[in-house]
Amino acid sequence: MKKAKQFQFQVQPLINNNNNNNNNNGLSFSYFDLLSEEIVFTILDLLAPNPLDKKSFSFVCKNFYFLESKHRRILKPLRSEYLPKVLTRYPHVTHMDLTLCPRVTDSTLTNIASACNSNLVSIDLSMSKFFTGVGLLSLAVKCENLVELDLTNATELKDSAAAMVAEARNLERLWMGRCKMVTDMGVGCIAVGCRKLKLLSLKWCVRVGDLGVGLIAVKCKDIRSLDLSYLPISDKCLPSILNLQYLEDLALVGCFGIDDNSLAVLKNGCKSLKKLDMSSCEKITHIGLSSIFSCTICLEQVTLANGFSVNLDLADTLNKLSKLQSIKLDGCPVTCAGLGAIGDWCVSLKELSLSKCSGVTDEGLTYLFTKQKDLRILDITCCRKITDVSISHITSSCTDLSSLKMESCTLVPREAFILIGQRCHSLEELDLTDNEIDDEGLKSISKCSKLSSLKLGLCLNITDEGLAHIGMSCLGLKELDLYRCTGITDSGILAIAGGCPGLEMINIAYCKEITDNSLLLFSKCAQLNTIECRGCPHITSLGLAAIAAGCKQLTKLDIKKCYKIDDAGMIPLAYFSQNLKQINLSYSSVTDVGLLSLASISCLHTLTILHLKGLTPSGLAASLLACGGLTKVKLHASFKSLLPQAIFEHLEARGCLFQWREKVFQAELDTKCWKLQLKDMMQ
Repeated sequence: MKKAKQFQFQVQPLINNNNNNNNNNGLSFSYFDLLSEEIVFTILDLLAPNPLDKKSFSFVCKNFYFLESKHRRILKPLRSEYLPKVLTRYPHVTHMDLTLCPRVTDSTLTNIASACNSNLVSIDLSMSKFFTGVGLLSLAVKCENLVELDLTNATELKDSAAAMVAEARNLERLWMGRCKMVTDMGVGCIAVGCRKLKLLSLKWCVRVGDLGVGLIAVKCKDIRSLDLSYLPISDKCLPSILNLQYLEDLALVGCFGIDDNSLAVLKNGCKSLKKLDMSSCEKITHIGLSSIFSCTICLEQVTLANGFSVNLDLADTLNKLSKLQSIKLDGCPVTCAGLGAIGDWCVSLKELSLSKCSGVTDEGLTYLFTKQKDLRILDITCCRKITDVSISHITSSCTDLSSLKMESCTLVPREAFILIGQRCHSLEELDLTDNEIDDEGLKSISKCSKLSSLKLGLCLNITDEGLAHIGMSCLGLKELDLYRCTGITDSGILAIAGGCPGLEMINIAYCKEITDNSLLLFSKCAQLNTIECRGCPHITSLGLAAIAAGCKQLTKLDIKKCYKIDDAGMIPLAYFSQNLKQINLSYSSVTDVGLLSLASISCLHTLTILHLKGLTPSGLAASLLACGGLTKVKLHASFKSLLPQAIFEHLEARGCLFQWREKVFQAELDTKCWKLQLKDMMQ
């Protein structure tokens, strides 16, 4: 957008001079009119994702205004009531995202169908309610090129609505997660009508069983991706599923009706299947897995989280998969022998996840990583028994790691983290939350110059000195989590803000030495979209005003327990932060005036306001009614009886969900005490 403005600045004097001459001749002319449609479209393609940039661009001249409307293909309206005017302005839209519109009626869908007609290719209704089969039929009939439809969370839709969806004959991708009223009959209609389906998600469609799934398998021969998680299916439909010639991705999470006997009857395999998720299938053991792996030998990714015992028997079944590249075993009990066998037999692994697996020890990991040279992604979160021995073997063998997550590996000593920086220079994502890393470890990790995400929450041994090394070397950092890092002050933030200009997310919650100076520094990071600074008692409205003015792409802000932020901080936020979607104001000093000012932010849809002493019932009511785009509000339960029920009914009819909390005001614990309390709860 800066380039566009600079271009306008350079050309405008010429235009003005030319217009003066033309006015004398009775003519009207603009040099912008000389730009071809192709050139203008190229400029629009290069603009930042900030929607306000394209809006500003369109105001340069009438030609730009017209071409910007012709160029736009993706539309994400803030409220459904804006749609008639918006659709008139943008007649060439192909992708409609209504996730910010909680209230979408049949009339709304009919208007969309009439305006877009055959141009519409995709529509997302996953966060919308109040529509029925009538509106869906309008889409299906008028939008003949519709290939993608997301109906996730449409819990009120019934078989009659599913029958209307079936009229979309060219549909290729359909999400129906949590459509709990739809039965086999509705899915059967879709199977008959939507023969071109390549992706179908029926996750949590608890009334759909073997009959409906079987019809999908028989009628929709082109299915590539199928999610049947938490469906009451049995062995009756499995053979048909695995006979799908092009099936690549199958999810059977929590399918309790499937057991070893169900899988034992499988004879014909699915040679195209690459991804299989059978997490939380309590009735399946290594015996059943052996049956299904025998007929799906091309699997590349297997997820078996929560329930399977990782022992020699399981490892033996995995040995049948010669192309296996990814194994996810999160939450499974693990044995050393099992890990060792996986290391021996699955030598082509690129990804391994052992998050929250009990039984992971140095012995098991040492043997596992002896032969793992090609691993790129590793998750050992909450493997609390491992020490520097494991880290030494991991960093020696897996030098090309791009992602390492090892939150709460609390027995790993400080010295071990130096090895990560010395040996794993390709790291892009590193999660060291709740570990013993210190400044020397950060100095070493700063050698990982490709880092884009670094999480250091609850690392109590790091200070500004270590953070300075990160700021000097990791110039591409986009995400930094310093949650409860009590040794960090404004000096450390100076290095980060100055060295990482592309920062998009920062978490400095409960870094109690942070002041407004840090926010002034962050205001120079123009790409910053998420700021979590709750529990920073020295931050005031002055710092927040700087953020609002400098970080125009801000979408999420958490200033809970920032006691010195008041209405003076809300005014600039309301003026500059027009992309703000979520805000937490709990325990701040904001009053009715500040809250009401936020109504000018049309993007705002999530609001958390607990324990605001300056908030009155009348002020709350006015603010809630004025903020027309709200979809979720967290309030203290005391307000439930202080406001007229009619207000809540009106807002709920508008699509707003209220979450009531009875939490009493709590004094903040010291970070070390809080950490000890957390560990006691987890034991």
